[in-house]
Amino acid sequence: MRQETIQAIVAELEEALLKHTVGRVFQLSPLSFAIDFGVRNSGYLFLSAEPAQPRIHLIKRSARELEKQSQPPALFAQALRSLLAGAQLVAVVRDETERVVRLRFLGEDDLGERSFPTLVCQLTGRSANLFLLDANDQIRYALRSPRGDGQQLGQIYYPPAPQASRVTDTQSQAFDFDEKEFPTLSQALDDHYTRLEQTQTFSHRAQVAGDRIKKELVQRRKLKKNLERDLAEHGDPEQHKRLGDLLLANIGTAFRNGDQVSIKDYYSEGEPALLLQVAKDSSLQDEAGRYFSRYTKAKRATQEINARLAALEPELLKLQERQAELESIIARGDEAALLRFEEPVKQQQSKIKRKPDEKFPGVRRYLSSDDYEILVGRAAQTNDRLTFKIARPHDLWLHAADYPGSHVVIRNPTRNEIPHRTIIEAAQLAAKFSQAGDDSKVTVHYTSRKFITKPKGVAPGLVRMSSFKTITVTPAEKIPRL
Repeated sequence: MRQETIQAIVAELEEALLKHTVGRVFQLSPLSFAIDFGVRNSGYLFLSAEPAQPRIHLIKRSARELEKQSQPPALFAQALRSLLAGAQLVAVVRDETERVVRLRFLGEDDLGERSFPTLVCQLTGRSANLFLLDANDQIRYALRSPRGDGQQLGQIYYPPAPQASRVTDTQSQAFDFDEKEFPTLSQALDDHYTRLEQTQTFSHRAQVAGDRIKKELVQRRKLKKNLERDLAEHGDPEQHKRLGDLLLANIGTAFRNGDQVSIKDYYSEGEPALLLQVAKDSSLQDEAGRYFSRYTKAKRATQEINARLAALEPELLKLQERQAELESIIARGDEAALLRFEEPVKQQQSKIKRKPDEKFPGVRRYLSSDDYEILVGRAAQTNDRLTFKIARPHDLWLHAADYPGSHVVIRNPTRNEIPHRTIIEAAQLAAKFSQAGDDSKVTVHYTSRKFITKPKGVAPGLVRMSSFKTITVTPAEKIPRL
């Protein structure tokens, strides 16, 4: 966002939100939030520290939409709720030299004393960030891991040093909007970024679909090449049989010299001589038997390979047609057509995910809202077996942080990204079946199974995580058990 755009947004925020108090805080993504000031006509304050598109403006959404989009609050969102809930916005200030907006509040701390927190929106490209400062402008919380002086926790906040590389072409251009179509700059920005997000989402989905088709085409073309090579290596079965018959027919007349034998070709005009390579210690009858054996194998292989090649051709043709169809959809930018195009894949993935015939003694089995199977261990031995015998490397593994409890596994046979809703449901189960199951909020660690190891000699159920993420949820068992 340019300084002129930021200045205009600051004026809108002052007019719409000044003297109003903070209500609910929604975490919409790891780096974006919506804050309710109770001003229904103006909407919600939207903040984003996404390096590619850092921004601040008002958005109009229903509470239901925001709740549906929301993620469980991470540490910074919890700090926003703790320090700003009920606080009154008393000033909105733009720094003169940098793309930084400071929202100053008046509230009360846990002891009932007046507090003066400041929310800093640093809209500076790669160094974009959100900070919570105390009354002395000392940094208490940062959304992203900060770098540089004046950006570290405990330091007095200071904007980052200007960097020419931080300003992208998009950010360096002024944002113009039609006041007849959009009465406020916030509405114009919201519409602009919503359309941009839809375009990016469409492009990403189209790319995923295209990559999937390319991968399948490469696999099938490689298979076709291997089959054709195998077919060539087996040779012509009729030629193997012909040479076997000729060896038998020439037993009494063949001239042999070391590992070569000269025979007459009775099947060709003029009965020309043929020179064949044979093993020194092998009789002509044995050599004929080897040719007949090769004939049998080559005949059977030829039938099987030709059948597979025949079945492969329509598959290749269908993939090429789907590739052309996808290219047409991308050229038109047709969202509805892309949804229809993706539907067969989703149906196939749904079939793969459902395996009701599998049995896991001692393991609870659930089905998430997105049709992913979730397995929950019961005891230490069961946890060990679930994690190290049943779970696969790309399955997602969860466990309540700092409390004994069940190992939880989200099965992921397709290796696609697991929906966040399913992760929340699995985390709620991990929290529920732990010693913290009666707490109101429980922190849960989650990671791919491939990052879980078992140290030598430790008790059953104990593991080591080389990499993990954290989520905070309310313990619950809300999804159906299988």
